[in-house]
Amino acid sequence: MSSSPTLLFQVSSVRIEDKPNTTTKKTTAPPSVPDRRTSSDLNNSTTTRPSSLTSTRKRLPEASLPTTILNALDDIVNNFIDPPMRPSVDPKFVLSQNFAPVDELPPTDCPVIEGKIPSCLDGGAYIRNGPNPQYLPRGPYHLFDGDGMLHSIKFSQGRATLCSRYVKTYKYSIERQASHPVLPNVFSGFNGMPAVVARGALTAARVLAGQYNPGNGIGLANTSLASFSNKLFALGESDLPYAIRVTPDGDIETIGRHDFDGKLFMSMTAHPKVDSDTGETFAFRYSPMPPYLTYFRFDANGSKQADVPIFSMVTPTFLHDFAITNKYAIFGDIQIGMNPVEMIVGSGSPVGSDLNKVPRIGVIPRYATDELKMKWFNVPGFNMIHAINAWDEGDDSIVLIAPNILSVEHTLERMELIHASVEKVKINMKTGIVSRFPISARNLDFGVINPTYLGKKNRYGYAAVGDPMPKISGVVKLDWSQGEHQECIVASRMFGRGCYGGEPFFVAKDSENTGDEDDGYVVTYVHDENTGESRFLVMDAKSPSLDIVAAVKLPRRVPYGFHGLFVRGTDL
Repeated sequence: MSSSPTLLFQVSSVRIEDKPNTTTKKTTAPPSVPDRRTSSDLNNSTTTRPSSLTSTRKRLPEASLPTTILNALDDIVNNFIDPPMRPSVDPKFVLSQNFAPVDELPPTDCPVIEGKIPSCLDGGAYIRNGPNPQYLPRGPYHLFDGDGMLHSIKFSQGRATLCSRYVKTYKYSIERQASHPVLPNVFSGFNGMPAVVARGALTAARVLAGQYNPGNGIGLANTSLASFSNKLFALGESDLPYAIRVTPDGDIETIGRHDFDGKLFMSMTAHPKVDSDTGETFAFRYSPMPPYLTYFRFDANGSKQADVPIFSMVTPTFLHDFAITNKYAIFGDIQIGMNPVEMIVGSGSPVGSDLNKVPRIGVIPRYATDELKMKWFNVPGFNMIHAINAWDEGDDSIVLIAPNILSVEHTLERMELIHASVEKVKINMKTGIVSRFPISARNLDFGVINPTYLGKKNRYGYAAVGDPMPKISGVVKLDWSQGEHQECIVASRMFGRGCYGGEPFFVAKDSENTGDEDDGYVVTYVHDENTGESRFLVMDAKSPSLDIVAAVKLPRRVPYGFHGLFVRGTDL
């Protein structure tokens, strides 16, 4: 599905503003929010804002001569030198249906249409992150390229309030001020030598013209969230964390880019691990230049400790996630990596697969100050993008639970062809023997556990069912304490025909977690493509069918996204 150059030229830098809905709660937010509807939205009014709202075009700032020239060159690059020729980077394809972006939404009351909100959710908020481009893309666009938007549902005395806000990153702010895209898309903007040269030169020209300063960050903060160091962060692995705040009325505020007193450099994983027993947080960053992997941690007071560069990672690998135990940190050196040669001389993405590479698992003591005690284990065919949990077993072994991407070559280009099989991997640290056992044959990813059990031996996990990825048709409960070499799904909830959800998240009934491991609820957003409506579901984590105990009807659709978390009221 290729895009028409004429059409792309016409829709670049579109921004339409609406009057506020008079039925929403009062808020200190700006009285209008931008409209970035795609053609699929315009043809389906049930997936956009109410038709009763009127629209007026925003008055654009008067462009300087350098800006006018650079924007014209940008259009030439996007329309003629590197137009979106593949479905994976065609915005008309990628931003269709419920992947289409939505506007910001101030705090808005939501009716509970089924059951009752459990008391353990009261005062807290479930917040989910995901890509939501501020402007219609000028040219190629990949699903991973959108500006970060947070969708928060806050609970108070049995009532629910939904709010959707952009993470006000540096990129978001300068492009909002300019009223058009300024920074190129990373995953889709540098495919092949002509695109690299053209967009590289244009990017340099924009920096020289003072349109933006890359030293202030180029990240999107569109991947996940984490709560540590007494702060709540929106995360994307190409930049520093952005501190955010949920207000008492349910609104979301961006506090700013956070470098931990100047000790955190460049970027950080979107999947830090928080040890609930010690209060410490473990993290890493990866880079296209040596050291390709750098490991670090934050103490219980949120103070960042010294970097531990890992030079035994010998190629630039795509390291999205990792795992910890009481003794170790565990990394996957997989077949997906940064691919500068293919990016320049071929037509591939900056991130690609190397099927000739033998995947490895690296294990380092979790309090290591250097990499001298790091051990690597070859694990052919094991490509871990997300980790579910890991623990120490006896004095000699570790156990890792993670989905294995069986069709790794399709990770970026044909996600609908991905199949992820959850595996239990045992590593004997003394003998070096690695054993692997499938936990489920289903296509599962986005696995989560009761957060209290992070890094400790546990029994249950909850995972999203790909149908196909990136759409999620249901949630399953896994019990990996059962015998090896057998299906470990013990509960399932499918959302129904034409209904798709997101990553599940587990919330314990008891904030102190004194009950059973699975004594709690699984929560997620679900969208019905038949009606264009979205809901928030609360499911009984112990039930054999993950029974719905509460359903909240949302005032407008919530697009499909990435990772989220529930934050209790005491932590907000």
